[in-house]
Amino acid sequence: MSVRGALRARSSPRTHRRLTRVMQVLLVTIVGYGVLFGQPKAITNGGIGLFVTFIPALLERNYNIPPNPWLGVWITSAVFLHTLGSAWFYALIPWWDHLTHALSASLVAGAGYTTLRAIDLHSDQVEIPARFAFVFIFVVVLAFGVVWELFEFALDIVAAETGIKMPLAQHGLDDTVLDQMYNSVGALIVATFGQAHLTGVAARIEKGLYGALDEGS
Repeated sequence: MSVRGALRARSSPRTHRRLTRVMQVLLVTIVGYGVLFGQPKAITNGGIGLFVTFIPALLERNYNIPPNPWLGVWITSAVFLHTLGSAWFYALIPWWDHLTHALSASLVAGAGYTTLRAIDLHSDQVEIPARFAFVFIFVVVLAFGVVWELFEFALDIVAAETGIKMPLAQHGLDDTVLDQMYNSVGALIVATFGQAHLTGVAARIEKGLYGALDEGS
């Protein structure tokens, strides 16, 4: 077997599904750990993360959008690494937060681009130049990053007023600047390679989503 053939075999949909299932099982384990040892962060982040990993399956069931195996791994990896960070690694490994911000930002950028591209494919009246898509991805990610930091700041205020330990926390202006910098890294990766590798995903979303809406009307 050639090297290319071996890589394709290892990148089969079955392999992707197995990777996703392993991370889902570990997320369930983290939630169980939180329940047994009274760790609300593990319960909250693990539970939300586990729900997010089933979004591709929900889209397939409700809108007949064929799942992309790599998309499932991408989503599951983002929430899985964030959950690990919340449970242990954010406090133990300084760069773990940067990794999860870049990966989560790439996911937000990918979602923004595929949505924009699906609208472009569906409507003859909408034409989105490649340069605009590049800028759009950056704007979406940076705006989402600002909203996220404000959300963390609001949770800090609630925690200070109520004494309730929150699953997320803000760690000062320097941390916010670093978060936005690594968000930009994730956005840059998707803006550079997304138009080549996400167009097929956008086409499936356009066909499934707008097809279901047209049938419903």
